[in-house]
Amino acid sequence: MIPAQFDYQAPATIDEALTLLAANPEDAKILAGGHSLIPAMKLRLAQPAMLVDLGRIKDLSYIREQGASILIGAMTTHYQLESSTLLQKICPLLPECASQIGDVQVRNKGTIGGSVAHSDPAGDWPAAVIALGAEMIAVGKNGERTIKVNDFFIDLLTTALDPGEILREIRIPKPADRFGHAYQKVRHPASGFAVVGVAVALQMGAGEVCQSSAVAITGVASKAYRAGDVEKVLQGQPLTEETITAAAEHATDGVDANSDLYASEEYRRHLAAVYTRRAIHTAAARAS
Repeated sequence: MIPAQFDYQAPATIDEALTLLAANPEDAKILAGGHSLIPAMKLRLAQPAMLVDLGRIKDLSYIREQGASILIGAMTTHYQLESSTLLQKICPLLPECASQIGDVQVRNKGTIGGSVAHSDPAGDWPAAVIALGAEMIAVGKNGERTIKVNDFFIDLLTTALDPGEILREIRIPKPADRFGHAYQKVRHPASGFAVVGVAVALQMGAGEVCQSSAVAITGVASKAYRAGDVEKVLQGQPLTEETITAAAEHATDGVDANSDLYASEEYRRHLAAVYTRRAIHTAAARAS
């Protein structure tokens, strides 16, 4: 199908983009890669009067190490994250997650900021940034504000970004010594989205004891979520087969699981337990 008629603007700075959004608060949409918005426009599920393309704002694309943090510009592409030697060394969950997104064309054009701001319930990045305890830096007409990742994803296709705000940066605390990361995913064969995806970040103590953990799951519910009951079972315990299996059984506690033509609610819950177990195993092995 053909999208409805729209105006197209490609600002060169964040200030220019914010001015355009402020002048068109009801009718403008941000284009940050386009792999979600453009298909919706072609189906006329979205009919913005104006597209504000952030692709020419060079200040929004970067990967930096700053003190105890990793700074990622919102317009950094999946491929840039996948291929970053810095991230492969200090935060491997990010390249591993990026490598499993879509296909080569998607990874070269799609952006991390566009993905998390879209909050697709089957998107990969939301699980990764939740597991890493990220902070989301948003900028709007009233200045800049920081949103904790646990407060960022509200519901299906809904985030804490206010109208007219732009996600500028994602800040991630650098993992300390003896950490293990993993992202395990059941890939939908047609779309490449996560039927179920599990991101795990472990911090290990002495004697192979789990000092702390963060387990985040996507594809199961209306938004990505942190599996707190899994983490409680792992806390302070040696990561034996029995402990990991017992923890994984809590992957969907308290969650209303999705059901569709590809995967029923029961099947999704089963996959979540299986892939949570696999992701914890992998992260633990990488931490040893």
